[in-house]
Amino acid sequence: MKLWIANDHGGFQLKLELVAWLREQQIAVCDLGCHSTNIVRYPHYAAAVASRVSAGTGERGILICSTGIGMSVIANRYPNVRASLCTSTYMGRMTREHNDSNILCLGGKITGTFEAVDILHAWLTADYQGGRHDISLGLIADADRAMHNGEVWLPPESRAILASSDADAGKLVDSTKHTQPPAK
Repeated sequence: MKLWIANDHGGFQLKLELVAWLREQQIAVCDLGCHSTNIVRYPHYAAAVASRVSAGTGERGILICSTGIGMSVIANRYPNVRASLCTSTYMGRMTREHNDSNILCLGGKITGTFEAVDILHAWLTADYQGGRHDISLGLIADADRAMHNGEVWLPPESRAILASSDADAGKLVDSTKHTQPPAK
């Protein structure tokens, strides 16, 4: 497995811990930086990993910023990337088993080292289950293709949901008009 890792200043310390753990496990990892706590812009580092995973030159990646949110937002803009922000071991396992996640996003300021190692271990060792999950991944691939061609992805099932909610919108109660319960 070819594993890429990158971080911003908020994820630097956790990255050092995870790279050390990966090397102890004899898992090859290519560290794309950043290499200090000096302030940098996370989109540059997310792009470095996401572009490699998207192009297939790296099987999986790890991105770490202060919360993991920004890294996941930018990484998921790349075709064929399924970046998942995980804050628990269960999430790390499930995102591999159900979503075939290929980039793990972590928060260096919100996730402790031991928890992050447990999440990473679960993510690395879990296998994609396929089966019923292939349907959802197929829909994600359809959305990827449409949106990267400048189209709005809105399949018939989603249109039906919108039509149903539009029809029900007229039935919604106006929350600005409060009525008092009857006095006892």
